Amino acid sequence: MRRLALAVLACGLFASGPAMTQDAAAPPAAPPAAAPSPGSDDSRYTFHRVQDNFVRLDGRTGDVSVCGREALGWTCRAVPDERAALESAIGRLQGDNAALKRELLARGLQLPSGMKADPPAVADANKAPAKPADPGLSPKLPSDAELDRVMGFIEKVWRRLVELMVDFQRDMQRKS
Repeated sequence: MRRLALAVLACGLFASGPAMTQDAAAPPAAPPAAAPSPGSDDSRYTFHRVQDNFVRLDGRTGDVSVCGREALGWTCRAVPDERAALESAIGRLQGDNAALKRELLARGLQLPSGMKADPPAVADANKAPAKPADPGLSPKLPSDAELDRVMGFIEKVWRRLVELMVDFQRDMQRKS
């Protein structure tokens, strides 16, 4: 219904002439056609002139097509629906997200803060319950000695970088 309203609004903005119904060969001089009633088949489509073509609005489905005269006669081409593309992308990303959550949980890792595990799907209810994660598989944290070694290395690299910058600055002052 929302697509229908948007299409009617868009057609009204771009219309350069009056609307016509499906049965008419040329646009009538009457005001734009009213929204089709749900039970009548003859007013399913509403046409609105846009430049040299017509925009066809399907009153049942809300689909919008651009119709025009071509070498072989009149043809109508469906206007791409961005919402359908966005909804399919959202669905794909939700599936990917759920798969990544399951993979993290299967490896015994915790989900990032603020994230909750998805409820199991109906098909998974028939499967045997998963084994609890083995506490021995949790990631090993570095010891204090390993952290001290890494910090010493970073400090040494930092000192060398500062020395290089000072030497470079001295060389630039000597040249100028």
